[in-house]
Amino acid sequence: MQDATTVLSIIQKRGERGLPLKNLYRQLYNPRLYFQAYARLYSNDGAMTPDTTGETVDGMSREKIKTMIDLIRQERWRWTPVKRVYIPKRSGKLRPLGLPSWSSKVMQEVIRQLLNAYFEPRFSDHSHGFRPGRGCHTALSEIVHTWKGVHWIIEGDISDCFGRLDHDVLLSILSEHIHDNRFLRLIQYMLQAGYLEEWSWHETLSGAPQGGVCSPILSNIYLDKFDTFVETILMPKYNGEKRRKPNPVYKQVEYAIARAKRKGDRQAVQALRKQRRELPSQDPNDPAYRRLRFVRYADDWALGFSVMYHQKSTLEISQRRCFNQVLLLISYQGSR
Repeated sequence: MQDATTVLSIIQKRGERGLPLKNLYRQLYNPRLYFQAYARLYSNDGAMTPDTTGETVDGMSREKIKTMIDLIRQERWRWTPVKRVYIPKRSGKLRPLGLPSWSSKVMQEVIRQLLNAYFEPRFSDHSHGFRPGRGCHTALSEIVHTWKGVHWIIEGDISDCFGRLDHDVLLSILSEHIHDNRFLRLIQYMLQAGYLEEWSWHETLSGAPQGGVCSPILSNIYLDKFDTFVETILMPKYNGEKRRKPNPVYKQVEYAIARAKRKGDRQAVQALRKQRRELPSQDPNDPAYRRLRFVRYADDWALGFSVMYHQKSTLEISQRRCFNQVLLLISYQGSR
């Protein structure tokens, strides 16, 4: 068996080159991936929290991993229903949280490693949620450093994003890149395992329950279609000119500085330079310049518009059209 780092590196290179994955299910036979998954999970706060079967990290062993791999080889692995609990939100509402069994957590972490290695290089640079080396601070840094001259911002939040992921759409997206039916069936069974609430089993017709190890990567794979739509359709449509025209007032001050230098008037040069520092070098009212910015953190996203100040009516029309197109895309994905 190859080392886990080598396996994930090969999968990552295929993702970078846009090549499909075949025979991915066979990688689940590699015990080194399970050891690495255990190393990532055993120190978590919920490792000792009993699930519906009473299983915890206590008692994990090589023999148990061997048993899990044997079940995977024979395609006899069965996902146990997650235990559903509710945690309070800041708004006062309750957020459902799923607690998988310990064996399911380990298996999900193995799947997450494989999916993350392949899809991470393919994700948009505007996506910051649940990604290595990224987070809310990097999303805010992108806004601070690149959203220059933004006049209007549309902020959106996809309601119950994790709970409303369409299973058929998600599996269809995965099948575009993963040509392995056994691996896809394993993910399908995981999504449809159901949950126990007050010891009553409930079917999961949609969504990936929060608390699941694979839920963040699956949601990013799903919402990557949204990122692609914004970057390939909306941004080219609403962007105009690469940069603004030079500010005529700024240029006049520069000419005045040049004339004062020729005359040797140092006081005038200093005064004009001070005046120039207070002026933008580019025309903020350039009618040809338009720019659309985009950033997403998990299910929260924002669109920023840079347009001429006095084109308010035109801006409102463009803003409304753009917002409607985003809503149509979300509704379309949810209805597929």
